[in-house]
Amino acid sequence: MNNLEAKGIVMEIYLKYFLIGLAIAMPVGAITVEMTKQGLKNGFVHGWAVGLGGMTIDLMLILALYFGFASVLALPYIQIPLWIVGAGFLAYLGYDSIKNADKDITPSNERAQKSFFSTYRNGLFVAVSPGNLVFWISVFGAVLSQSYISSNTGSFVVAASGVMSGILLHDLGLLSIVSVTRKVMSRRMIQWVSVIAGMMLLGFSLYFLYEFVVSIIQLFEK
Repeated sequence: MNNLEAKGIVMEIYLKYFLIGLAIAMPVGAITVEMTKQGLKNGFVHGWAVGLGGMTIDLMLILALYFGFASVLALPYIQIPLWIVGAGFLAYLGYDSIKNADKDITPSNERAQKSFFSTYRNGLFVAVSPGNLVFWISVFGAVLSQSYISSNTGSFVVAASGVMSGILLHDLGLLSIVSVTRKVMSRRMIQWVSVIAGMMLLGFSLYFLYEFVVSIIQLFEK
């Protein structure tokens, strides 16, 4: 295989997983809700902090898969507790979003007082879910096994870079739209967005709780 063919294969893998990353980030999930809320209330940087928190968990999962922990992450005894932990985090964020809907709103022409770390931490909390684990294990399972067989981990690294790039593009695009929208929204409108976002986060929390109960039932039925 010459260099041109090798580069073509690398680009094909990258683009394929770039589109997968973009597609997986498109549906409205808990991370998207929290990013939008923070972006409207405190600006681009704080919305971006939530996205970085989520991507940090994604990167940790990629490294875990790379070092062979995929089978461990797939164990019910590992995934089931994460459902209840994720439900708790989302319930807290949802409650806080509704309770403090009229607080921490920074006008677009002022600098936000909220710390970058606090919104980054929210992103970490929201991203802790078995759904995230299942995605990474399913997306990279075949690539990882193939890299072990061929003793070439390059395809795994390229695929991981592609997915992360797709997620990054989605986050930047979303927050750019939010930043423009924020300039024409009144304080009252932003408050209502925060309340709606809180209700959606509580909804995701209830879904996580439901999955936790279902997983427990299935575990005892085996």
